[in-house]
Amino acid sequence: MSLEIIHEDERLIAVSKPAGRLVIPGRGSCAGDPTLKAEVEGRTGAKVFVVHRLDREASGLVVFAKDAECHRRLCGQFARRQVHKLYLALAWGAVEQDGIVKAPIREYGSGRMGVHPQGKPARTIFRVLRRFASAALLVVEPLTGRRHQIRVHLYHIGHPILGDDRYGNDLPVGGYPRLMLHARRAVFMHPDGRKLVLETPPGADFDSVVSNAAAG
Repeated sequence: MSLEIIHEDERLIAVSKPAGRLVIPGRGSCAGDPTLKAEVEGRTGAKVFVVHRLDREASGLVVFAKDAECHRRLCGQFARRQVHKLYLALAWGAVEQDGIVKAPIREYGSGRMGVHPQGKPARTIFRVLRRFASAALLVVEPLTGRRHQIRVHLYHIGHPILGDDRYGNDLPVGGYPRLMLHARRAVFMHPDGRKLVLETPPGADFDSVVSNAAAG
């Protein structure tokens, strides 16, 4: 699969990550597992810096910096929650209305996260885009940046993401082969001072599951 570049200039590069691809080597990965970072470096011919991460099972927009100063500035925006991010998620069940989840999240071990009173504050806004017989397509905005936040919060309110093999009751949720979570849009300030709006639509593998949900 060829690398899909969403935006590239002298300071940064943004690409569309397919589901199943690691951004960088992580827990449980093997030495031979290809990473998105390595693929981007092969494309640019130079070292790139990871600005943010996306779950291996998810797809969508990932941004890399090409120099240390750009990396510092972009990471600062993410840390200060100045980056506006939108995701698409196909959630199980009948989601009756838009809402916001305010539930603290902590790590329980082995990389699994969960809601806990002593966890770190976390907030997620969701809006129903389309309703189906047993699922709903949501637009989701995480207002904080906790690990697995969207997956944990939707599971917490009884609407786990279809295809999730970690957060749900019968895994993978709905029996789907991929996690139905896609990083659709990011808005932030470029180091040169201009606002950058980056978007990438979901791929055919995501759309086919949505079509099946609509037909079901």
